[in-house]
Amino acid sequence: MSTPPIGGDLMAGPPPTLLPVDPASAALAEGEDAMDVVRRLPASPAAWAALANEAAADEEDAVTVYAYARVGYHRSLDLLRRNGWKGHGPVPWEHEPNRGFLTCLALLARAAEAIGEDDEHERCATFLRDSSPAAYDALLG
Repeated sequence: MSTPPIGGDLMAGPPPTLLPVDPASAALAEGEDAMDVVRRLPASPAAWAALANEAAADEEDAVTVYAYARVGYHRSLDLLRRNGWKGHGPVPWEHEPNRGFLTCLALLARAAEAIGEDDEHERCATFLRDSSPAAYDALLG
């Protein structure tokens, strides 16, 4: 175990994780159909978040929203880990490329609640709050 430098902050947590720009974001902003974007960029958290958002807005069955959000959440975890995330620490809402992950997490929490998956709802809501209080306020608050 390494010793922190003299004068280092012993209480400091991990640095914020800042994901790279998601190529799906531009396509979605240009109005491309979310399903087409997912077909072309299946690893994109933003694309899965868009699908889950569309399903929620269309009042589709909560199971559909849950499924889209869960895929986006898992694709996000892969991306977070590839970008230095160690399973905890801030993932700021203010950094736009993080929003696909954070949106999937919020939609997963809401859909879990809607289908009676109370433990999953609480876990996801807590994870969102711990990752980004601003995202929690914007998406679930």
